[in-house]
Amino acid sequence: MAKWEDFDVDETEESAALDDEDISFGQKPARIPLAFSFLASIAGMLFAGTSTSDFIAHLDRQVHAISCSVVPGADAMMGDSGCRTVMLSQYSSWFRDLYWGGIPISLFALAVFAFLAYRSGHLLWRGSPGRSEALFLCVASALPVVMSIIYGNIAASEIGEMCTVCVGIYVVSGVLFVSTLLTVFMSEAPPPLSGDGGPAKFAIGILEGVAFVGITVLIYLGGIPEVAADNKEIKGAAGCGTLAQAEDPAKIMVDIAPRAGATPSIELLDPLCPACRAFDERLKESGLDTLLSQKAVLFPLDSKCNWMVKTALHPGACAVSEAMLCAPSDASKILQWAFERQDELLEMGKTDEKKLRALLKSTFPTAGRCMGTAVARNKMVKSLRWAVANALPVMTPQLFIKGKRLCDEDTDLGLEYTLTRMTGGAQ
Repeated sequence: MAKWEDFDVDETEESAALDDEDISFGQKPARIPLAFSFLASIAGMLFAGTSTSDFIAHLDRQVHAISCSVVPGADAMMGDSGCRTVMLSQYSSWFRDLYWGGIPISLFALAVFAFLAYRSGHLLWRGSPGRSEALFLCVASALPVVMSIIYGNIAASEIGEMCTVCVGIYVVSGVLFVSTLLTVFMSEAPPPLSGDGGPAKFAIGILEGVAFVGITVLIYLGGIPEVAADNKEIKGAAGCGTLAQAEDPAKIMVDIAPRAGATPSIELLDPLCPACRAFDERLKESGLDTLLSQKAVLFPLDSKCNWMVKTALHPGACAVSEAMLCAPSDASKILQWAFERQDELLEMGKTDEKKLRALLKSTFPTAGRCMGTAVARNKMVKSLRWAVANALPVMTPQLFIKGKRLCDEDTDLGLEYTLTRMTGGAQ
């Protein structure tokens, strides 16, 4: 009969084998959320890279198609879109007064997602994330979530438009954070009193993240137009032409925002011009209006009084312009009133100009006493002749700073940079 000693099992070897199985089983679930983290980071890089590429394309002072789709390879589109509106808003980039167009927010997002892809990819390849490493990845991935909440709220409440690519960034940011949070719960907890170096690893991770962002920004700054070979910024600061006769002998200029000590400016505008309203909003939102002491020369693109246009591009603009000339002390109030009700007034001017004139007279009695008279018509003609004397193109708005015309291409991404220099606010 065999002895029991013949069947003895090496308990140490068996225990080690079981421990190996437990470790292998425990590691595999953590790699699943890590894989999602890595893929979400890559997707975030693609979205942020697309947005940054579109932004950079517009820095040559031309209009380009914009990729406004989360579908890879989708055709870019020309014309208005939520992505174009968001990109041209003051919130799309930082430091616009220091650099042409500023530094796009999407560039920072690209750097952060690249860093998170590097960290999650490294842990995924290694296959055994420690608790402190997973926790740092989770904390770092909270940054895109916080920024998504902030900029999503700005897009909804301030801009009134949503960028499809931006929404893609918001979604992958949420997926990234949830997957890194799951990685924390599934990662290896350090043994008691082991001293796993958590604080030191956090510090190293922060330094790596700062390096990713810093290097990305430095590369971008090395290629922005102001240091490019053609030095386009000189053209912008010098303006695109000057006024031949900046004086106002006929007294047809109206004050729309006089400011003591600010740089004198003259804007050729049409009170029912949507582009003029948008330009006015941009000046106010960016705070650039405080740099200017603003006067306006009225140039309605309405054939009822303007012989330089064949059709009424902005019907009713003659009536509103006449009211501003008739009551120069109320010109600013009339202009803001017209901007706020522009769509309604355009429709009224198209269908029933008499009703529009009656509304103006009842709303602004001072202007009403002169509207429709020979004096009012004479002022309107003199205002139009001022534009003719300066050989100005038939378009609005046009802004002149100390007699120099702000280039049309500088009214979007380069507005802050160029206007700051034209007013002497930066060297």
